[in-house]
Amino acid sequence: MKSSDIEPIETEFAPKPVGPYNQAVLVENWLYCSGQIALDPSTGIMIGNGNIEEETRQVLKNLMAVVEAAGGKNSNVIRTTIYLTDLNDFAKVNAIYAETFGGAATSPARACVEVSNLPKGGKIEIDCVAWLGNKK
Repeated sequence: MKSSDIEPIETEFAPKPVGPYNQAVLVENWLYCSGQIALDPSTGIMIGNGNIEEETRQVLKNLMAVVEAAGGKNSNVIRTTIYLTDLNDFAKVNAIYAETFGGAATSPARACVEVSNLPKGGKIEIDCVAWLGNKK
């Protein structure tokens, strides 16, 4: 594989990266999305004031904006990882996550882990891998 085989994906509908990385990269038909936190794409300010439900909705909105920028949709997502600063929020996050991925014929494989801290003081971060079929 050459570096020319890796296509960066960027959209104004998701926050700009806060470091030296892309929102996602497309390699052949595989989309690798960086983790999203609850940043408002237009202001760069955290959403939710620590409310896990509001943060989760914004995180999923940001993540799906990146998937859609590459030509995908929620049914293309095959793997997610959820990072929570408090696993006691799992049930609330799971209910909101199901709004995005529960209706798919096959929900993505998933891992969920508790971490000690997240960027910008967020309570949740989600990344994903999507298969875009023969879109490229």
